[in-house]
Amino acid sequence: MTVPARNGLSRRDYLRMAVAVGGASAISACVDEQDDIDVPTGTDDDSLPERQHAWDGFLETDDDGNVQPPEHHVLVALSLEAKLDDGDGDSFDDARETVETSLRTLERAYEWSNDGLLFTIGYTPSYFDRFDGELPEAVDLPEPEPLTVSEDPAFDEFDAVIHLASDHADVVLRAEEALFGELEELNDEPVEDDLTGVFERLDDHRRTGFVGEGLPAEHTDVGGVPDSVPEDAPFFMGFRSGFRESQATEDRVTIEAGPFAGGTTQQLSSMGIQLEVWFEQENHTQRVMKTFSPEHAEKDLVGEVGEALGASSGLTDERIEATEADATNPGVVGHAQKAARARENGNPLLLRRDFNTVDGDSPGLHFLSLQRELTEFRAVRDAMTGADLDVQTLNNGIMGYIFVDRRGNYLVPPRSHRSLPPASPE
Repeated sequence: MTVPARNGLSRRDYLRMAVAVGGASAISACVDEQDDIDVPTGTDDDSLPERQHAWDGFLETDDDGNVQPPEHHVLVALSLEAKLDDGDGDSFDDARETVETSLRTLERAYEWSNDGLLFTIGYTPSYFDRFDGELPEAVDLPEPEPLTVSEDPAFDEFDAVIHLASDHADVVLRAEEALFGELEELNDEPVEDDLTGVFERLDDHRRTGFVGEGLPAEHTDVGGVPDSVPEDAPFFMGFRSGFRESQATEDRVTIEAGPFAGGTTQQLSSMGIQLEVWFEQENHTQRVMKTFSPEHAEKDLVGEVGEALGASSGLTDERIEATEADATNPGVVGHAQKAARARENGNPLLLRRDFNTVDGDSPGLHFLSLQRELTEFRAVRDAMTGADLDVQTLNNGIMGYIFVDRRGNYLVPPRSHRSLPPASPE
């Protein structure tokens, strides 16, 4: 597939489209659209963090101290080659070395930052099923399942996914192509090995997306994206996300014991969004009520896109405790208000790293969260679903506007076990 002509698209939107298409033509399109970018090189030593998910300390922050996620994202789905499927033998040991060499090439080529490249590799329950041993007790990695009576998602039953993220479109594209033998050099670093022969790249399950102020509003050419998306919003539904005080810390989501200590679990839900209904049948006050809480709207706490909230979503203990009462009067509850009921000792359980998408030429969200245990994601999702609340569906936060199409659960091992880990590493 080749990248279509620009035809009046903004530069940022054209680069987003190039990432979605992928491949050599997309890299060429990025080169044509960008001035020469001096992307900082990485390192070939072991100075990088043991945690693959250690991103926050290497990302920029806004004036309120909120971490700013990279602008471009690619999720590369992987299936282990059949000849390696039994998980035994010298060929599997060789394959581990190949995977590690390939990932270290990315680390040498690009600085570990949003200006370079950040990435993780995570493994599904299906991957670990091939091994005789069981995952350690400290690892909670159930099979994905529907989480409400109305859900019927497909599941990620392949083996692994690589999450590539950078502020530069051509960096995520070049990293992906280098991993699969399409480039001989990466930022002047020789590509000596790649994942072909170990993994099959599942192009049908490739997912892409973006985060950034103004980017959602640039997609009104896509079906289902109305002109009324706020010009400064970083997410399709019109508000900021990822407030520092409303996110779990990297420490909180890290597995603490066993051979996978230093790793985390990852949940990935790909969702469609009814944006036209959200923006054209609801006014700003109603959207604030359903996103945050009725009191946020009553006291004008949010601003146009959440800029008035600073480093917190503004969910005080009192606002969280008022959720059940709000379901009765005024008969509306907020998405964030409901989900915050699952906090532990007042602390959030999830670290969100989700991003917008127009995969399939329609607006959506790849909701990616990190948590120590997948049961914690289930607890937050149950609280957000609000099945215990006596409230109409269209007034139950954003439940009536988002629809889960696909879900996957992953173990993101520590860096020392990231390359084809057995179920019980020594």
